Amino acid sequence: MRGPIVDVHAHALLPAVEAYVAELDPEGLAAAKALDARRNGPESLAASGRMIGERWQLLTDLPTRLTAMEAARVDVQLVSPSPSHYYPFLGPDQAIDVAQRVNTAIGELVGRAPGRLRGLGVAPLQHPERMVPALDDALGRGLLGVEIGSFGASATGGQAGTVELSDPALNPFWAAAESAGAVVFLHPFGCSLDERLDRFYLANTVSQPAENAVALSHLVFGGVLDRYPGLRVVAAHGGGYLPTTIGRSDHAWRVRPEARGCQHPPSTYLRRLWFDSLTHDSGQLTELIRVAGPTRVLLGSDFPFDMGTDDPVAAVRAAGLPEAVVRAVLSGNAAALLPDIGDPEDLVT
Repeated sequence: MRGPIVDVHAHALLPAVEAYVAELDPEGLAAAKALDARRNGPESLAASGRMIGERWQLLTDLPTRLTAMEAARVDVQLVSPSPSHYYPFLGPDQAIDVAQRVNTAIGELVGRAPGRLRGLGVAPLQHPERMVPALDDALGRGLLGVEIGSFGASATGGQAGTVELSDPALNPFWAAAESAGAVVFLHPFGCSLDERLDRFYLANTVSQPAENAVALSHLVFGGVLDRYPGLRVVAAHGGGYLPTTIGRSDHAWRVRPEARGCQHPPSTYLRRLWFDSLTHDSGQLTELIRVAGPTRVLLGSDFPFDMGTDDPVAAVRAAGLPEAVVRAVLSGNAAALLPDIGDPEDLVT
């Protein structure tokens, strides 16, 4: 008997929260949307609008979600808010208020289907002093942890005031997450390359893997994983560019003194992180499993966006992996990482 198939990368939109923020800070929300428009360019912005319209029910309606899960042979989704709910322009008090509303909404969603859904909240990365209260709030509502972006954007969308994941101000958050055994789901939204990526949908195809690579490199080279070895960080999109170019990081660690902020070669830390399987390429998935290990990759679909996959199980099986590894990715690794999912009988040992 197999364990449940678990998709750790699935999203929900929260219209009531968006409406609340529109009243709370209409100018900030308008400026954020304008920045997003500049980053994406008019062609991609229009295509994304059509895509969201077509998939609105999947993002907002529970019965529609459950039907789609059945079609995809997914037993359990770990649901996180759409990253559009990060709202980096909010001030500290507003940010914790909205984070609690996001956490509440996700908690209510998963509470309506407790056998099929688990949830993640949010913590405002742009305000490190508010992250522990947001994490505590999420856990107190029965969520398994929080989703964060690849960096805490400044209020203006520029570089001044940016919070990177290696920032010492985040140490209390990492300590709290480690102590609680909370999941921290690393999912980028936006990219500091801005208008350089405003055509050909580069704002997604290049920015997401690039932002994953930068954020994970801050965790590794900044010594965060040395200080908090028990962290449960799950990286979306297969970790982006980092796993398949980790040899360059190892070389820098060996030859450059300023790259020795971590105790061991960077490749070592890939086996302390978790990654979803969403690579869109069988060879890249195979390489991810080689460098991270077969117990560190989890099924992920990016449900229900068009840059995800409607059949994540088939995508994993297409890689031609040993059956024991397939079972681990589909089921066993999530059961070992996430509480109350099921017995980790399909874990590769």
